[in-house]
Amino acid sequence: FSPRRCDASGWAVGKLVRQYVRRLSDRHHELGVPRSELMAHFRSSVSIGAPRNVVWEAVADVRRHSDWMADAAEIRLTSAQATGVGTTFECETRVGPLRTLDRMAVNDWEEGRVMGVEHHGLVTGVGRFRLEDQTDGGTTFIWEEELSFPLWAGGCVTAALARPVLAFIWRRNLRRLAGILEE
Repeated sequence: FSPRRCDASGWAVGKLVRQYVRRLSDRHHELGVPRSELMAHFRSSVSIGAPRNVVWEAVADVRRHSDWMADAAEIRLTSAQATGVGTTFECETRVGPLRTLDRMAVNDWEEGRVMGVEHHGLVTGVGRFRLEDQTDGGTTFIWEEELSFPLWAGGCVTAALARPVLAFIWRRNLRRLAGILEE
Protein backbone atom coordinates (compact mmCIF):
# COMPACT_ATOMS: atom_id res chain seq x y z
CA PHE A 1 0.00 0.00 0.00
CA SER A 2 1.56 3.26 -1.11
CA PRO A 3 0.16 6.44 0.54
CA ARG A 4 1.51 8.57 -2.30
CA ARG A 5 -0.32 6.70 -5.06
CA CYS A 6 -3.01 5.17 -2.88
CA ASP A 7 -2.74 2.17 -5.16
CA ALA A 8 -5.70 0.01 -4.26
CA SER A 9 -4.99 -2.62 -6.91
CA GLY A 10 -7.23 -5.61 -6.50
CA TRP A 11 -9.85 -3.64 -4.65
CA ALA A 12 -13.16 -2.97 -6.36
CA VAL A 13 -12.91 0.69 -5.38
CA GLY A 14 -9.30 1.11 -6.46
CA LYS A 15 -9.91 3.19 -9.54
CA LEU A 16 -12.39 5.48 -7.78
CA VAL A 17 -10.05 5.99 -4.83
CA ARG A 18 -7.11 6.85 -7.11
CA GLN A 19 -9.24 9.42 -8.99
CA TYR A 20 -10.45 10.89 -5.73
CA VAL A 21 -6.93 11.19 -4.30
CA ARG A 22 -5.67 12.89 -7.46
CA ARG A 23 -8.39 15.53 -7.07
CA LEU A 24 -7.42 16.10 -3.44
CA SER A 25 -3.65 16.35 -3.92
CA ASP A 26 -3.68 20.09 -4.72
CA ARG A 27 -5.68 20.84 -1.58
CA HIS A 28 -3.02 19.09 0.51
CA HIS A 29 -0.36 21.44 -0.81
CA GLU A 30 -2.56 24.51 -0.28
CA LEU A 31 -3.33 23.59 3.33
CA GLY A 32 0.11 22.17 4.20
CA VAL A 33 -1.24 18.74 5.15
CA PRO A 34 1.35 15.94 5.25
CA ARG A 35 1.25 13.44 2.38
CA SER A 36 0.79 10.65 4.92
CA GLU A 37 -2.71 12.00 5.50
CA LEU A 38 -5.26 12.25 2.76
CA MET A 39 -8.16 14.62 2.90
CA ALA A 40 -11.83 14.44 2.10
CA HIS A 41 -13.84 17.51 1.15
CA PHE A 42 -17.47 17.74 2.21
CA ARG A 43 -19.97 20.44 1.26
CA SER A 44 -23.66 20.53 1.98
CA SER A 45 -26.27 23.24 2.18
CA VAL A 46 -29.88 23.70 3.14
CA SER A 47 -32.47 26.42 2.69
CA ILE A 48 -34.00 27.42 6.03
CA GLY A 49 -37.23 29.38 6.23
CA ALA A 50 -35.95 31.65 9.00
CA PRO A 51 -33.97 34.92 8.95
CA ARG A 52 -30.19 34.75 9.18
CA ASN A 53 -30.10 36.21 12.70
CA VAL A 54 -32.38 33.41 13.96
CA VAL A 55 -30.22 30.74 12.34
CA TRP A 56 -27.05 32.38 13.69
CA GLU A 57 -28.49 32.36 17.21
CA ALA A 58 -28.94 28.58 16.92
CA VAL A 59 -25.37 27.92 15.73
CA ALA A 60 -23.22 30.64 17.36
CA ASP A 61 -23.01 28.89 20.75
CA VAL A 62 -21.24 25.58 20.08
CA ARG A 63 -22.89 24.01 23.15
CA ARG A 64 -26.20 24.05 21.23
CA HIS A 65 -24.87 22.07 18.26
CA SER A 66 -25.82 18.75 19.86
CA ASP A 67 -29.46 19.95 19.71
CA TRP A 68 -29.43 19.45 15.95
CA MET A 69 -26.33 17.35 15.17
CA ALA A 70 -27.25 13.68 15.58
CA ASP A 71 -23.58 12.63 15.55
CA ALA A 72 -22.58 15.12 18.30
CA ALA A 73 -23.30 13.05 21.41
CA GLU A 74 -21.83 15.56 23.87
CA ILE A 75 -20.09 18.92 23.63
CA ARG A 76 -17.89 20.26 26.44
CA LEU A 77 -16.35 23.73 26.44
CA THR A 78 -12.64 23.81 27.22
CA SER A 79 -12.40 27.61 27.14
CA ALA A 80 -14.04 30.31 29.22
CA GLN A 81 -15.93 31.64 26.19
CA ALA A 82 -18.70 29.91 24.24
CA THR A 83 -18.57 32.03 21.07
CA GLY A 84 -16.02 33.74 18.85
CA VAL A 85 -12.43 33.11 17.79
CA GLY A 86 -10.55 31.34 20.56
CA THR A 87 -13.47 29.22 21.73
CA THR A 88 -12.28 25.64 22.26
CA PHE A 89 -14.36 22.56 22.91
CA GLU A 90 -14.47 18.79 22.78
CA CYS A 91 -17.16 16.94 20.88
CA GLU A 92 -17.83 13.28 21.49
CA THR A 93 -18.78 12.13 18.01
CA ARG A 94 -20.71 8.93 17.33
CA VAL A 95 -21.30 7.44 13.92
CA GLY A 96 -23.00 4.09 14.39
CA PRO A 97 -20.75 2.01 16.64
CA LEU A 98 -17.73 4.29 16.01
CA ARG A 99 -16.82 6.95 18.56
CA THR A 100 -14.13 9.59 18.64
CA LEU A 101 -13.32 12.67 20.67
CA ASP A 102 -12.96 15.65 18.36
CA ARG A 103 -11.11 18.64 19.84
CA MET A 104 -11.98 21.86 18.05
CA ALA A 105 -11.01 25.51 18.13
CA VAL A 106 -12.97 28.34 16.52
CA ASN A 107 -10.51 30.04 14.15
CA ASP A 108 -12.80 32.14 11.95
CA TRP A 109 -15.72 34.30 13.01
CA GLU A 110 -17.81 36.86 11.17
CA GLU A 111 -20.66 37.74 13.51
CA GLY A 112 -23.95 36.58 12.05
CA ARG A 113 -22.35 35.01 8.97
CA VAL A 114 -19.34 32.67 9.39
CA MET A 115 -17.97 30.24 11.96
CA GLY A 116 -14.81 28.28 11.15
CA VAL A 117 -13.18 25.56 13.26
CA GLU A 118 -9.98 23.53 13.30
CA HIS A 119 -10.36 19.84 14.13
CA HIS A 120 -7.71 18.14 16.27
CA GLY A 121 -7.90 14.47 17.14
CA LEU A 122 -8.12 11.24 15.17
CA VAL A 123 -9.58 13.24 12.28
CA THR A 124 -7.98 16.63 11.64
CA GLY A 125 -8.82 19.48 9.33
CA VAL A 126 -11.01 22.53 9.06
CA GLY A 127 -14.74 23.13 8.96
CA ARG A 128 -16.85 26.17 8.19
CA PHE A 129 -20.48 27.22 8.55
CA ARG A 130 -21.56 30.07 6.29
CA LEU A 131 -24.97 31.77 6.33
CA GLU A 132 -26.33 33.68 3.34
CA ASP A 133 -29.51 35.74 3.07
CA GLN A 134 -32.17 34.59 0.61
CA THR A 135 -34.44 37.01 -1.25
CA ASP A 136 -37.51 35.48 0.42
CA GLY A 137 -36.22 36.30 3.92
CA GLY A 138 -34.87 32.82 4.57
CA THR A 139 -31.27 31.68 4.97
CA THR A 140 -28.96 29.36 3.07
CA PHE A 141 -26.78 27.42 5.51
CA ILE A 142 -23.59 26.09 3.87
CA TRP A 143 -21.45 23.54 5.72
CA GLU A 144 -17.97 22.71 4.40
CA GLU A 145 -15.33 20.41 5.86
CA GLU A 146 -11.79 19.44 4.81
CA LEU A 147 -10.87 16.39 6.87
CA SER A 148 -7.66 14.37 7.03
CA PHE A 149 -7.48 10.74 8.02
CA PRO A 150 -4.11 9.42 9.24
CA LEU A 151 -2.43 6.67 7.29
CA TRP A 152 -2.61 4.24 10.21
CA ALA A 153 -6.42 4.67 10.20
CA GLY A 154 -6.74 3.95 6.49
CA GLY A 155 -5.74 7.33 4.99
CA CYS A 156 -7.25 7.81 1.55
CA VAL A 157 -9.32 4.63 1.69
CA THR A 158 -10.99 5.78 4.90
CA ALA A 159 -11.46 9.26 3.43
CA ALA A 160 -13.13 7.81 0.34
CA LEU A 161 -15.39 5.53 2.38
CA ALA A 162 -16.22 8.14 5.03
CA ARG A 163 -17.15 10.88 2.59
CA PRO A 164 -20.61 9.61 1.54
CA VAL A 165 -21.46 8.47 5.08
CA LEU A 166 -20.54 11.80 6.65
CA ALA A 167 -22.18 13.75 3.83
CA PHE A 168 -25.43 11.83 4.48
CA ILE A 169 -25.24 12.49 8.24
CA TRP A 170 -24.46 16.18 7.81
CA ARG A 171 -27.23 16.72 5.24
CA ARG A 172 -29.62 15.09 7.71
CA ASN A 173 -28.27 17.36 10.48
CA LEU A 174 -28.93 20.43 8.35
CA ARG A 175 -32.48 19.26 7.59
CA ARG A 176 -32.95 18.65 11.33
CA LEU A 177 -31.81 22.22 12.12
CA ALA A 178 -34.13 23.60 9.41
CA GLY A 179 -37.02 21.63 10.91
CA ILE A 180 -36.34 22.98 14.40
CA LEU A 181 -36.09 26.60 13.22
CA GLU A 182 -39.12 26.43 10.92
CA GLU A 183 -41.50 25.08 13.60
